[in-house]
Amino acid sequence: MIPINSKELLEYTQELSLLFVEDHNDLRTNTTEILKNFFKTVKSAKNGEEALTFYKDSCKNDAPYDLILTDIQMPKMNGVVLTEKIYKINSSQIIVVLSAHDESEYLLPLINLGIEQFVKKPIDYQELFKVFLNIAKKITAPSSLTIKDTKIFLHNNFTFNQVTKILLNQNKNIPLTKYEIIFLDLLTRDSGKIFSNEDIVFYFNSHDEKIDSQNIRKLVSKLRKKIPEETLESIYGVGYRIIQVIV
Repeated sequence: MIPINSKELLEYTQELSLLFVEDHNDLRTNTTEILKNFFKTVKSAKNGEEALTFYKDSCKNDAPYDLILTDIQMPKMNGVVLTEKIYKINSSQIIVVLSAHDESEYLLPLINLGIEQFVKKPIDYQELFKVFLNIAKKITAPSSLTIKDTKIFLHNNFTFNQVTKILLNQNKNIPLTKYEIIFLDLLTRDSGKIFSNEDIVFYFNSHDEKIDSQNIRKLVSKLRKKIPEETLESIYGVGYRIIQVIV
């Protein structure tokens, strides 16, 4: 059950915290004990509602969990709703979802929320720890970002710099309003992720700015006049996302 590369895993995870959410008592208890061998802190919750309370408490203490591992089907609040609520608090939170074979209807909503890591149930611990190792390496990697590293490449040689908040077209500065900067900053935090109107309103509120659905549409219309048409995608009834060019 313990992976062959357990020493390497421990090297990267021993200072990290994890929140594990699972309604099955035996699985939650046994898996929690295994996880404690690798993570500095492991907190377990028996449903999404309890997990959300734990997560909010960790944020109040300015110590949100480094990683969340959650089941999908749970009482009181399922994993999809839990993920959505956590992303509204912290859109960069890393979440790994446990998925059974009969839960395929939940996968698309989770993918649209931005989840990329799924681990099948029943849990293959070798697979789970391989996912953990990859994530932990990214979390613990030394911060060496430069101005160049923070550029988001868009279509037609447009770039948006997440540090300077400058939009360029072949090195020519494209003036942006305050609201356009906030909007682009949100969308480029996770290129390809669809952000709903609720996500956008929440993000603006976190910057002490107010916006509603009607003004979001106006903002999108104005921004589209400054960037390539194919860069900003509108998904009817769902939200908006930025299409990044891979270079």
